[in-house]
Amino acid sequence: MKKIQIINGPNLNLLGVREPSVYGNHSFETYLDELKMAYPQCGIFYFQSNIEGEMINKIHETGFCFDGIILNAGAYTHTSIALRDAIAAVTTPVVEVHISNVHSRETFRHQSLLSAACKGVILGFGMDSYRLALESFIRS
Repeated sequence: MKKIQIINGPNLNLLGVREPSVYGNHSFETYLDELKMAYPQCGIFYFQSNIEGEMINKIHETGFCFDGIILNAGAYTHTSIALRDAIAAVTTPVVEVHISNVHSRETFRHQSLLSAACKGVILGFGMDSYRLALESFIRS
């Protein structure tokens, strides 16, 4: 059984109520239940934090013993060298995901400090971005 850690960053705890025109109107917990039911062959673990250091700690904790990390770092994507360094420091591959197409949004969202350290990037497919990342780990 593959062990996959999903890490969501700041403000993603508000999915379902936060800017529904951008992020939809379903909570991540509802989506996570659907994902777990659709992929019973995977151990899917979930962590959300609005605090950068807690996200780094979770990457360190799971980054040597899991088969994959799916990371939506939210706004930290564009600002955090520390998260980038944490990704580079671990052996577990990381896929960066975004619910929206960040390239069709504000210019400051067009640059990711994390992408170069990640196995890949999936964005713009709504919550389905997480499923696509999960499938990338199942097929590898």
